[in-house]
This record gives sequence, structure tokens and C-alpha cells, in this order.
Amino acid sequence: MDRLERMDRVGEPPAPRIRLDQPRIRRPKLLPAYDPEAFGRLSERIARFIGTGRFLVWMTAVIIVWVLWNISAPGHLRWDEYPFIFLTLALSLQASYAAPLILLAQNRQADRDRVTHEQDRKQNERSIADTEYLTREIAALRMGLGEVATRDWIRSQLEDLVRELDDRREAAAPRSDEADR
Repeated sequence: MDRLERMDRVGEPPAPRIRLDQPRIRRPKLLPAYDPEAFGRLSERIARFIGTGRFLVWMTAVIIVWVLWNISAPGHLRWDEYPFIFLTLALSLQASYAAPLILLAQNRQADRDRVTHEQDRKQNERSIADTEYLTREIAALRMGLGEVATRDWIRSQLEDLVRELDDRREAAAPRSDEADR
């Protein structure tokens, strides 16, 4: 009797077969899924904004308006009395989120810098190798040119040969004053 048939008789469903050539079925996760890259880009945008003068001006303006409103407004319209506890809480909350976002942005920038430095290092290595190759080639050309006859050297050799031929011709030709005798 087949194993599947036995399991059907007992009433239990057959165990699913695990196949290595197909991706596993993902189990549902309890936590919401998010894109880390998108979250990183958002954190960098926030960190860039927090580091601007515009943010400081807006933050200062909000705090000044907050304090002036809670000092000078009628009593029933004030939401944060003098020790400004709610303002302190809001600023602490903003700071507690700003610090990790700034650190995340710095880590991402450090990663980008690391990749850029690695690419620069590899490019420098290639440039050095190319320069060394070209240096060897130029040295080989110079050595080869040292053995090549130049125009001036050939001219001097030809002039020497012409002089030598003239000397031989003069030595071989009977002298005209001796022939006349």
C-alpha cells in the first residue's frame, strides 16, 4: 500500500513535498514589511533638512510663537503653562527621533564613501599598471631606437665610403705623369 493512500485513510493530509528547485513559500510575518532603501532615503532627506538654516529658523519661530501664545493668550486658550512641559516633551521627542535618523544617514553616507574609495583605489591600481606598462614600452622603444641608424649616421658612413672609394680609385689609377714617360 502506498504511503499517500495510508495517510488518506487515516484522514491526515499528505505532507507537502519539499522541492529544492522551487522557492519556499513565505510565511506571513507579524511585523509590517518595509523597504529599507526607501526608509534610508527618507531618513537622509530628513537629516539633510534638519541640518539646514531653514529648519533652525522654523524651529525657532515655532518655539517663540509657542512661548508667546502660552504666556499672553487668555487662560482658557493656553495649552502649555509656564514650565512649558509639553514643549519640552515635544522637543525631546523630536531630538530622540532626529539623532537616530542623522546616524542612519551618516552610516549610509559612510557606506557610499567606502564604495567610492574602493572604486577609486581600483582605478588608481589600473592607472598605475597602465603607466608602468607604457614606461616599459617607451624604454623598449628607446633601446630599439638606439640600434636604429639615423640619417646623420648613414650620411657620415656614405661620406666615409665615398672617400674610401676615391682613395682606392686614386691608388689604382696609373698616374698620368708616370704614363707620359
